[in-house]
Amino acid sequence: MGPYSPAMVAGDTCYASGQIALDQTGSLVGDDAAGQTVQIMSNIGAVLSAAGFRFEDLVLATILLADIADFASVNGAYAAALPEGVRPARVTYQAGALPLGALVEIQATAVRAR
Repeated sequence: MGPYSPAMVAGDTCYASGQIALDQTGSLVGDDAAGQTVQIMSNIGAVLSAAGFRFEDLVLATILLADIADFASVNGAYAAALPEGVRPARVTYQAGALPLGALVEIQATAVRAR
């Protein structure tokens, strides 16, 4: 979508770019914020894996919502996608508008061998 990398690795840290609910064809999927979050977490897992990281390495997630009223449903889908016991630090903001009309965008930072 733009002039950026899906992730950059610096030493033992992976900085994954913000992900929206795009499938492998580049189409936005998910009828609601929770459904989009499921796709986003799958995308984050793929980006981390490609960079040699795992969900267990996550230390911070930043969630942007088009509407803060979606907080509870996004929170549930986000928590369900993480392995048991994995609870990185997190911030959540209402962004107002996101690329391609997405309802959710999530950026993640991971550190290997914490």
